[in-house]
Amino acid sequence: MAGVEIKSVSIKKPEDANIIIGQTHFIKSVEDIYEAVVQSSPQIKFAVAFSEASGACLVRVEGNDEELKESARNNCLELACGHCFVLVLRQGYPINVLNGLKLLPEVCSIYCATANPLEVIVAQTEGGRGILGVIDGASPKGVEKESDIRWRKDLLRKLGYKL
Repeated sequence: MAGVEIKSVSIKKPEDANIIIGQTHFIKSVEDIYEAVVQSSPQIKFAVAFSEASGACLVRVEGNDEELKESARNNCLELACGHCFVLVLRQGYPINVLNGLKLLPEVCSIYCATANPLEVIVAQTEGGRGILGVIDGASPKGVEKESDIRWRKDLLRKLGYKL
């Protein structure tokens, strides 16, 4: 294979779950991500899968929910990109864990944090695969009006993020 092949990988997750995809660089990432998520919220259900890029090149999986472990594992295998991680959350939101993830020394970047339909754009060469970017949800359909502003503010209060 010469050159670069670009692929789109559709991410599959439980409907009531959020997903975070990022890049990290060290075998202890799966344990450190696990600890960061557990410390964020006692009721959060989650799983993380991490794809090694050297050595045995295995997908490492941890979590506290079997369905989410399967989702994280399957998406990580489908992406097949070295040093990527897939974190699937339920009973919590990415906003609860993102700062903790960003503070981990081995986390290089976060590509997305979403509950939306998600596609990951992947480049493949003879050397392997890597994430180029993501398509997160749908394109804008307009600009919010007064009623949309009220809805947004009400939603944030219902979720407990505003007084």
